[in-house]
Amino acid sequence: MRIVWASALAAGLAVQAMAAAPESSVRPMPRAAVETVAPEPVSEPTTLPEPMVAVPEAQIRPAARPSSIEAIFHRDVADELRAAGVPGFVPEDAALGIARATAFAARSPQAIALSLRPLLRPPAMVEKAMARRQERARGAVCGDLALQGQHVGHVPGRISACGVQDAVKIRSVAGVTLSQQAVMDCTTAMTLKRWVESGLKPAVGSQGGGVAGLRVAAHYACRTRNNQPGAKVSEHGKGRAIDIAAVRLKDGSEISVLRDWGRGAKGASLKRMHGSACRTFGTVLGPGSDGHHRDHLHFDTARHRSGGSYCR
Repeated sequence: MRIVWASALAAGLAVQAMAAAPESSVRPMPRAAVETVAPEPVSEPTTLPEPMVAVPEAQIRPAARPSSIEAIFHRDVADELRAAGVPGFVPEDAALGIARATAFAARSPQAIALSLRPLLRPPAMVEKAMARRQERARGAVCGDLALQGQHVGHVPGRISACGVQDAVKIRSVAGVTLSQQAVMDCTTAMTLKRWVESGLKPAVGSQGGGVAGLRVAAHYACRTRNNQPGAKVSEHGKGRAIDIAAVRLKDGSEISVLRDWGRGAKGASLKRMHGSACRTFGTVLGPGSDGHHRDHLHFDTARHRSGGSYCR
């Protein structure tokens, strides 16, 4: 009985303690109130905003050429060309193109300042050039414009071993004039041209302004070698040889085999000429080969059994 009463008393005390406890210790804390602000009314714009376009700092395309500069330049060029009496001048075609090119060159750092097309050649100049070309074509031999002369044909010899089957008479080779017209066959003429272009001109260079001509000592002649009785017929008697005594320069001076061989810059040029001829001709003879060639260089296109050239 006492135990039941004690339990009831403890339960009653517990209920009283819970009732006496503050409200905050039992219930959770309420959430903080959130202050709400009503949004202001937004009025609709009367005009739409302009779209924003990104503008690069440096334009890729060049700025347009002002028409005023083009027009002024066009007028000036037209006046100058008319005053110069340029025939066939059309301002709308020629001067306008020049104005555009000049305006572009003035504005663009990548353009050449003087990137102008040359003016049209006068008709008289064109006719003169065409006449010169036709003259060269008429004077060309062996099918090569660099060989100027005339076709001779068959040249008989006073002895049976002499003569040229189909001869030509050469007056200039690759722009280099011969002191006398030389008779030879086309094989020799073509070989002489190769030597002039690849041997003679590089050997002389700019000395005296360059090569102007060749002083020819001998070409076709029906004779024996070195004019010796009983000797074989010379290559000169077959139209396969030419002898060069000197090289004439554009300033009027010359490189002489007799005077300049082995002396100074001119002698060095002669040595180079001689050496280059050894790679071109079949036979090359010069000073020191024998007493007959102390004053000239002998070139011929004879074929040797060895297949190479005979060079002395």
